[in-house]
Amino acid sequence: MGGGAARSGCPLRLNRRLLLLLLGLCSWTAALRGNDNSESLPESIPSAPGTLPHFMEEPDDAYIIKSNPIVLRCKAMPAMQIFFKCNGEWVHQNEHVSEESMDETTGLKVREVFINVTRQQVEDFHGPEDYWCQCVAWSHLGTSKSRKASVRIAYLRKNFEQDPQGKEVPIEGMIVLHCRPPEGVPAAEVEWLKNEEPIDSNLDENIDTRADHNLIIRQARLSDSGNYTCMAANIVAKRRSMSATVVVYVNGGWSSWTEWSNCNAQCGRGWQKRSRTCTNPAPLNGGAFCEGMSVQKITCTSLCPVDGNWEVWSEWSVCSPECEHLRVRECIAPPPRNGGKYCEGLSQESENCTEGLCIQDIETASDIALYSGLGAAVIAVAVLVVGVTLYRRSQSNSLLLNSSMQPDLTVSRTYSGPICLQDPMDKELMTESSLFNPLSDIKVKVQSSFMVSLGVTERAEYHGKAHSGTFPHGNNRAFGTIQARNKATYIQNLSSLSTRSELKTTAIFGHLGGRLVVPNTGVSLLVPHGAIPEESSWEIYLAITQKESSLQPEGTDVLLGPEVTCGPSDLSVSTPFALTIPHCAEVNSEHWNIHLKKRTPQGKWEEVMSVEEETTSCYCLLDPYACHILLNSFGTYALIGEPISDCAVRQLKVAVFGCLSCNSLDYNLRVYCMDNTPCAFQEVVSDERLQGGQLLEEPKLLHFKGNTFSLQISVLDIPPFLWRIKPFTACQEVPFSRVWCSSQQPLHCAFSLERYTPATTQLSCKICVRQVKGHEQILQIQTSILENERETVAFFAHEDSNFPAQMGPKAFKIPYSIRQRICATFDTPNAKGKDWQMLAQKNSINRNLSYFATQSSPSAVILDLWEARHQHDGDLDSLACALEEIGRTHSKISDITETEIEEPDFNYSRQNGL
Repeated sequence: MGGGAARSGCPLRLNRRLLLLLLGLCSWTAALRGNDNSESLPESIPSAPGTLPHFMEEPDDAYIIKSNPIVLRCKAMPAMQIFFKCNGEWVHQNEHVSEESMDETTGLKVREVFINVTRQQVEDFHGPEDYWCQCVAWSHLGTSKSRKASVRIAYLRKNFEQDPQGKEVPIEGMIVLHCRPPEGVPAAEVEWLKNEEPIDSNLDENIDTRADHNLIIRQARLSDSGNYTCMAANIVAKRRSMSATVVVYVNGGWSSWTEWSNCNAQCGRGWQKRSRTCTNPAPLNGGAFCEGMSVQKITCTSLCPVDGNWEVWSEWSVCSPECEHLRVRECIAPPPRNGGKYCEGLSQESENCTEGLCIQDIETASDIALYSGLGAAVIAVAVLVVGVTLYRRSQSNSLLLNSSMQPDLTVSRTYSGPICLQDPMDKELMTESSLFNPLSDIKVKVQSSFMVSLGVTERAEYHGKAHSGTFPHGNNRAFGTIQARNKATYIQNLSSLSTRSELKTTAIFGHLGGRLVVPNTGVSLLVPHGAIPEESSWEIYLAITQKESSLQPEGTDVLLGPEVTCGPSDLSVSTPFALTIPHCAEVNSEHWNIHLKKRTPQGKWEEVMSVEEETTSCYCLLDPYACHILLNSFGTYALIGEPISDCAVRQLKVAVFGCLSCNSLDYNLRVYCMDNTPCAFQEVVSDERLQGGQLLEEPKLLHFKGNTFSLQISVLDIPPFLWRIKPFTACQEVPFSRVWCSSQQPLHCAFSLERYTPATTQLSCKICVRQVKGHEQILQIQTSILENERETVAFFAHEDSNFPAQMGPKAFKIPYSIRQRICATFDTPNAKGKDWQMLAQKNSINRNLSYFATQSSPSAVILDLWEARHQHDGDLDSLACALEEIGRTHSKISDITETEIEEPDFNYSRQNGL
């Protein structure tokens, strides 16, 4: 290894010229010594001097992996010596390993040299450029230098400079996933995986992975949805990026419109509709629901069918030889039109015109005698009947003339007390009635001007007393018996609510009527006094279907409240009962068209009426949070809302519940968005109790518009060093269709939070619930996750929770005697307008008054509706104000000047509680 130079004792570390001179001298000396040992030079070695060294192999760039040294090699021909020079300094000859051979073709000497470079050498070098090495080869003519080979320490950092991010793109849109691999030497190569399978862009022209490590999908397909991972690798290691979820969604598109339906009115003005569905294509993977309405309606007019009618009969025709004459009529008064019925009966009529004595039928004398006898018999019978009739009439007149019962028209009556009615007949009847007997705690004044003032001093005392003029004694005893007998039944029903498929309340009612309430649901049933016949008692039930309703709305129609059943269905009442159903619509006739539907015995649903419709079959009064319905038949009912515009608002109640999970460090938050009805909230509370959930904040109201925009629920302001939430789960988005068409099923989203240490017991964060381009609500959560330290958030229920059924007078807010006086006053029509219509107007009942006109006592039905609307507050003041307003209105338009008429003492009545 470099033996020639070492044996000749030539110094190596000299300047270049001296070194070349010495090498040449050494080589020449060695050649002379070789000549001394051999007789002649080899034939392959030319006698002339050689050429410059030619490098057959130059050192390559190399990387040190971990602590393993690398080997640099250099090979040249012809070469007498080869040495490495690293970073401008010669490498000591002891660090070289050389091999020498002879080229068989040219006979020239070939020399190959190796050196090792360690990690320590590279790390110790601090030059302006990378660590490099170069080999220098000598021959007789001079030296040659190889290329510089750099030596670097290989590495690959752990963290990507940019991870690919998940995307949601529409179908046929472009997908670009960016990836910047970790820093490394040598630079890392990038490979993409889809669902852990390598992506080969050569097999799919739609995919390009060549552009700066990015993945580009030119036109997204449904099959391109998946989890994408960026893989980076070099000679040291491999690294994986975070997976990016790509969702290719499809926005919904409308189908073609259907044909217009037939006009729904068989006669007169009606409407016809056409519909379309969001199925061209249907929304997929969270794509947007179709914008616009799914149903269009236009008005139409159908020609009314006109039934035909007969004109008058014609004159009888001349008697024919057959002893008959005819008369005819035509169906032209009017003729049938537009599908009307044809006239019933005959258009031609004939009869004998000789009273049966047709000559051609009498052929013998015996026939003539026979018919003559029959005629005489008929005449005799007629004379006898006339005689008997005249005799009876004469006997009747004699009895009337001899009667001693003469009417006394001189009787006069004296009226006392504060009762004064307009009609003398009413005055007589009402004064003698026991209904107006004086009561110690009620003051009633009815003036001729129809001003009414009511005052109740002690409502509890009234119910505690039994006046003979108010209710029959027998009915009172029956009421007490029924109430005691059914107390155990109520307790049993309430205790079994959690295990039954529906909430149900049952009670037995009699002639006095009463009220049924499903506790904490807003659903109630009012049976008026007198709706059930006397001496009868019916078992009536009221139930709410808890499972998913069998009523499936069409298109964007919404089920606004619970499906309610009252029964038995085979019973009918003489006076309309009031059914109250809560709803979640923001009442506005410009944005909603609300219908009442009833389920038939066959299970199908048919429309009963529209809330804005004028009908005499039933009545609907829509309050902001409940609908009060007057009905005559029991059954299963539900409210359906048809949005007319995008501004239709469905009111949602937002509630947050929390509980510890099985893992003691995790805490679960569940956010519910349910219809703003008491029964929907009660269902959520019951489910959460079973799961150990606790209400963390008072629920809030969210106005969700029918504008097809989705709902977003997110968790904000989580303490960063105490709690953490899984990435990409802090915000959840719910499509519009899932919220709008939820069919009474509460929507909920779950969030899982994790504590860093068990010592963290307090949680503070915000829950943001918002509709895109719509209303937003923020719930501030401040709670302890430990059960014994948590403050309970109270939610309030009505007092009806303890009294699911009330029978008799206790069920009504207006005392029965006062109710009768109001009805007697306002049921009588008045030319000045102070009748039941004004009573309805003052109680905000302004439409479909024709329904009340068909009732035997319109005022009683109006008061039943008032009872249903005020079952929780019993606001008798509002009723007194309405009656007082009627009196004031009348006083302004009346020309009454009688000074003896006592003005009503409204101050006194208002001070006494009404």
